[in-house]
Amino acid sequence: MIALKLTQVGNSVGAIFPREALIELGVEKGATLYLTRSPDGSMRLSPYDDKVKQQIALGEALMDEHRDVFRALAK
Repeated sequence: MIALKLTQVGNSVGAIFPREALIELGVEKGATLYLTRSPDGSMRLSPYDDKVKQQIALGEALMDEHRDVFRALAK
């Protein structure tokens, strides 16, 4: 288990990640992490959200398929 320390960052709260946690997650300073709830109620922290990745792929496919419609709507 890796402990994270919470600290004040302006009007928000941030977490301090030890180097070993960053290495395990495969991220660096400035990366976006996603906190998701698992079916059992626990929380999961990961550098990507599978659900968002799938939604983006579907959106891109839809935009490719209906490129002319989206172009007309953008005007």
